[in-house]
Amino acid sequence: MVDEEVGVAEAARRVGAGSSDGEKYVIGIDYGTLSGRALVVRVSDGAELASAVHEYPHAVIEDALPATGRKLPPEWALQVPADYIEVLKTAVPEAVRAAGIDPADVIGVGTDFTASTPLPVLEDGTPLCELDEFRENPHAYVKLWKHHAASGQSERINTLAAERGESWLPRYGGFISSEWEFAKGLQVLEEAPEVYERMDHWVEAADWIVWQLSGRYVRNACTAGYKAILQDGEYPSEEFLGALNPDFSRFAIDKVAHEIGQLGDAAGTLTAQAAEWTGLPEGIAVAVGNVDAHVTAPAAQSVDPGQMVAIMGTSTCHVMNAESRVDVQGMCGVVDGGIVKGLYGYEAGQSGVGDIFAWYVKNQVPARYAEQAAERGMSVHELLTELSQDQPVGGHGLIALDWHSGNRSVLVDHQLSGLLVGATLTTRAEEVYRALLEATAFGTRRIVEAFAEAGVPVTEFVAAGGLIRNPFLMQTYSNVLRMPISVIGSEQGPALGSAIHAAVAAGAYADVREAGQAMGRVERAKYTPDEAASDAYDELYSHYLQLHDHFGRGGHPVMRELKRIKREALA
Repeated sequence: MVDEEVGVAEAARRVGAGSSDGEKYVIGIDYGTLSGRALVVRVSDGAELASAVHEYPHAVIEDALPATGRKLPPEWALQVPADYIEVLKTAVPEAVRAAGIDPADVIGVGTDFTASTPLPVLEDGTPLCELDEFRENPHAYVKLWKHHAASGQSERINTLAAERGESWLPRYGGFISSEWEFAKGLQVLEEAPEVYERMDHWVEAADWIVWQLSGRYVRNACTAGYKAILQDGEYPSEEFLGALNPDFSRFAIDKVAHEIGQLGDAAGTLTAQAAEWTGLPEGIAVAVGNVDAHVTAPAAQSVDPGQMVAIMGTSTCHVMNAESRVDVQGMCGVVDGGIVKGLYGYEAGQSGVGDIFAWYVKNQVPARYAEQAAERGMSVHELLTELSQDQPVGGHGLIALDWHSGNRSVLVDHQLSGLLVGATLTTRAEEVYRALLEATAFGTRRIVEAFAEAGVPVTEFVAAGGLIRNPFLMQTYSNVLRMPISVIGSEQGPALGSAIHAAVAAGAYADVREAGQAMGRVERAKYTPDEAASDAYDELYSHYLQLHDHFGRGGHPVMRELKRIKREALA
């Protein structure tokens, strides 16, 4: 430990020394759903010099296990941890080369990950899927955030916690998600006890990759608080876990509990092995891991109370700070210091946003649209947006529910599914596409309203992520929310946020807030609501709410029943 502290101190001492211009740099690595991105950032002002992306060779494993071709049940989503290492070996050196900097001038590395994305490992960090005895067992692989096959386990957790009046349950909006660590861990125990018995640690990928970089296993405070039910320094009790399953009683103690690292701190320093992978200097600071959404807030200079940052990509995660802790319906958690020290960090989210648009374009749009888009040198998404954006609000006569990947907030129910109402024989593909865009905006409005109802109102809405490239979508959100939309000044918010944390870990700034002010960027109120459009959307939103409550709050269980019928038919 002493050697590690000396290494971090040495990295800090080197800030501003050793290069011809005195500049120093950090690397932010953003691990997304389908790829990992490395970004080279200048410490002094946050300038983004170059980036590189590596697509995961195995992408998301949803249909069959590559090792055997074994068919996976519905709702599964796995990944291969070796793909994450390939990002270090390819994207990092490529970004450094493209930036034209001397690797010796890099002083730190920071990472972020989707969450909750856990995997079972041995004491030394070896993933169980890399062992011959388990390579054919799907439970030995990474369970990606959108693995929803543990819904039955999460329902039991929620029911028991409510019956017992567990104090931690309200801090998660009254629901523990099937996407999180405990539901997925219980699924492993009950469906693959041999995997559960063999694993020494049930570790978040966010912490596993830091372990590979630094040689130290440190659980980050963000993921532990939001995805592993760590509240006031304690996990759910042995008694509670044992009531779920006697063999699960010591899950928190034996498989989860470990040293907690605070955000912005150094987990350790870059090992010789990781230096060889990345081409970076051995001994530079490696920041404690983080979640892709939460790490983006300082990159958007939006960490003050009331500033909600929505990271809009395949899914959307909404994070916001507040000075007080209250219970918000359907929130994904409130954690002391979960975003920055000294404030309570709140999280909510939508399980499907960009994923819904991509599903529709891939599976539902006639071929002639793809042909027309190709002829015009644009994407099908761009074409559908262009064809629909001038239609008056409500002109398509449609309402959709954005639950194609379940509902994360405020219902926290992954047994829900998508819905389109109003389709006729004259409905065109671009009209359905627009209805889906609007549905995600309605879902966001319901989240914003839930925070206001709880007494922690959203005072500024800040958009980040890949979907900010669609101006029509951003204007639609502004109209639906009746709020101005500020936009992060970077297309790579998570990677920039990770770089900001790396700079703090290396000692270049006193804390994350200070580093964010120097290195982050945002364009305030880039989009403002159109009053007439907002009035029209109010009426559509009222119908959205009726459908939302009818199908989501027990009016009719058809969505759950269809999921059950599908599971049984495919079993």
